[in-house]
Amino acid sequence: MREIRGMAKTVRELLSGVKYSIDYYQREYKWGQKQVRELIEDLVSRFLEDHRQDHERQAVAEYGHYFLGSIIITRKGNTNYIVDGQQRLTSLTLLLIFLNNLQRNRSDRVNVDELIYSVKFSKKTFNIEVDERTACMEALLKDQTFDETDEPESVQNIMARYRDIQELFPEEIRDKSLPYFIDWLMEKVYLVEISADTDEDSYTIFETMNDRGLSLSPTDMLKGYLLANITDRDKRIEANRLWRQRVMQLNDNGDEAAADFFKTWLRSQYAMKIRERKKGAIPEDFDRIGTEFHRWVRDFHRNMGLEASEDFARFIEQDLDFYSRQYLRLIQASRELVPGLEHVLYNAHHGFTLQYQLLLAPLKPDDPKEEIDRKLRLVAMFVDILLTRRLWNFRSIAYSTMQYTMFLHMRDIRRLDSHDLALKLRQKLDEQGETFETNEPLYIHQQNRWYIHRVLARITDYIERQSDMESHYMEYVSGERKSRYEIEHIWADKPERHADEFSHPNDFSQYRNHIGGLLLLPKQFNASYGDLPYKDKLPHYNAKNLLARSLHPQCYEHNPGFLKFVKESGLPFQAHPQFKRADLDARQDLLRQIAERIWDPERLTQGTAV
Repeated sequence: MREIRGMAKTVRELLSGVKYSIDYYQREYKWGQKQVRELIEDLVSRFLEDHRQDHERQAVAEYGHYFLGSIIITRKGNTNYIVDGQQRLTSLTLLLIFLNNLQRNRSDRVNVDELIYSVKFSKKTFNIEVDERTACMEALLKDQTFDETDEPESVQNIMARYRDIQELFPEEIRDKSLPYFIDWLMEKVYLVEISADTDEDSYTIFETMNDRGLSLSPTDMLKGYLLANITDRDKRIEANRLWRQRVMQLNDNGDEAAADFFKTWLRSQYAMKIRERKKGAIPEDFDRIGTEFHRWVRDFHRNMGLEASEDFARFIEQDLDFYSRQYLRLIQASRELVPGLEHVLYNAHHGFTLQYQLLLAPLKPDDPKEEIDRKLRLVAMFVDILLTRRLWNFRSIAYSTMQYTMFLHMRDIRRLDSHDLALKLRQKLDEQGETFETNEPLYIHQQNRWYIHRVLARITDYIERQSDMESHYMEYVSGERKSRYEIEHIWADKPERHADEFSHPNDFSQYRNHIGGLLLLPKQFNASYGDLPYKDKLPHYNAKNLLARSLHPQCYEHNPGFLKFVKESGLPFQAHPQFKRADLDARQDLLRQIAERIWDPERLTQGTAV
């Protein structure tokens, strides 16, 4: 007899001692940073509603529950095949691995091993078994580095999402509260497991839930509330038409793009408070808009100026129309170079999604187009300078680190005209105190490789454009495997070649990682010439991008655009027939000075961009 069963299970019950497999056609892991961020924010917010610093561990038993959704499985023999829910379960496993590593050397460590893997006859297998993922999951479990260069897309995505978890998990739970959170996650977070004995039944359930049983989304509920308050029939019909048109355009950019827009827009224009960065603090405007924006609007409609029917009609016909069009412009600019909005793309390449609420904050529906464009350019440039300065000084730009500060910036620049906006943004950068000289020399390490790649791409592109060459920025940051650019060390990893200047290999290894000793070159160049001595690589540099060519003496001959740029800028470019420690130091200083030009706060008040 065929059965369909449904049961609510805790994370412990769902993952402990159970093996899940995934059919080959469903094995892609596709969650992005957004989904991981929302998962962590939702879990942490719910946990902190009950958690107090003076609680004993036993008090977690009285904390509230959290429902994480459902999964659908088919049982085949002794194996559970996931029909729906593998994205959530994979992400949950990555979070458990991170928490396990975070508590590795603690005396109050909570045992989560059995939720991640099991051992039988001395063989370790993960509780979600996918062969192509085993090596990377093993590396993550051991907290080791893993070369994902030529791995399948799912493996690369798993590694990227694990890095997101590392950055997004809040500092306030990493200390005494960590075991409390792990206890709560295992015992108080529930999923509903729906299981069937056949694939046919499982997919019928899946299709029914996704095609016929969908509940209204927050976007739908907000629409219903707003339209219900428009008493004029003709205006209600027109507002409904415009709403449908705009939401359709937004959702053309992704399944949840409309919801993302409403969160961004409402936060940018109306959020006055954010949850304090301490345990036990309650969610405020910013936080509630992120989790239940439809309810927040209903509760705070008077604060938004929504009282009469005309107000609700205006909110859709004027405000929604205006801000959604600007948001769509920004989404496009985050994917391709749009003249005047280039900095939006640069910020997007750092994965910095918080920029959108800042970009919308100073805008007003009655702003002329020139004023709108200037405001967007100023804010995007400000974010670009802020992020790069932080990265140059080894400061995090993770969502959890930047959220509170970005909220304050957003609130401070709300609806400013472009003149006052430029002054305010310049003031904020001056108050920041960090420049390109306030720390040790920038160097590459395992966690900042991605950011260094982007910095080198900007520097290389700047030099070439200032020398009257075409921009190749998109080529430098492209992820295409065959033609992609990679970071090249000018010094090969051969400490014995530099024993005259470095007495210990570790000293040499650290020094070669300084940005002055790095270039951005095609992958095949690194594979062919990376281990050669400098004198043998130098002729090949002369055929590459201008940052690499500038090492070679011939770059300073018959190269009018570059020579003009060098003369007018006064930057200390020079050829390097050999590349000793002093040469690397000279290049380090050169790149620092170039960075100071590209990310110069003066550009905010001068109105120029690079």
